[in-house]
Amino acid sequence: MPASEQLTPTPGQTVGPFFGYALPFEKGGELVPPGSPNSVKLHGTVYDGNGNPIPDALVEIWQADSNGNIPDETGSLVRDGYTFTGWGRTPVGNTGKYVFSTVNPGPTEPGKAPFFAVAVFARGLMNRLFTRAYLPEDTEALENDALLSSLEPARRKTLIAERLADGSLHWDIRLQGEDETVFLDFHAEG
Repeated sequence: MPASEQLTPTPGQTVGPFFGYALPFEKGGELVPPGSPNSVKLHGTVYDGNGNPIPDALVEIWQADSNGNIPDETGSLVRDGYTFTGWGRTPVGNTGKYVFSTVNPGPTEPGKAPFFAVAVFARGLMNRLFTRAYLPEDTEALENDALLSSLEPARRKTLIAERLADGSLHWDIRLQGEDETVFLDFHAEG
């Protein structure tokens, strides 16, 4: 076929991912401005099945505000420095590291364990992966959480972030292998 008649390859026919085009946006990891009152850093590394950092993944979070309210504000793609939307997306760096500037989510109901809902987009994945990152402090709420209590202790720990001495939350995401993060399966019933 002459070059003038060739069709443009679709993403499924080319090497990807193409996250650098249109998906990341300015200040995507800043749910609140860094250093603002009550801000906290959620950070970690995305690893592949061999334990190597993945340099081309995207991490998304959704969360309640510090009072446990689910935000319904618009403006997630254009950060104004004042509006908390509860949503962020950030690419990992060349070393697989991601960083969000946010607030500690509050429990959405009394006695519930606060968490970040997380989605991971990465090379080799046909669909994004869903998981959670829980705050480590309320051990009673963690013990009573329906998802966590359905898991063996070794698997449960993959969903609980570590509070560091500086107050930040460290949570690594392992796509496969030893200490693989627990991922959730969402499918339509019907």
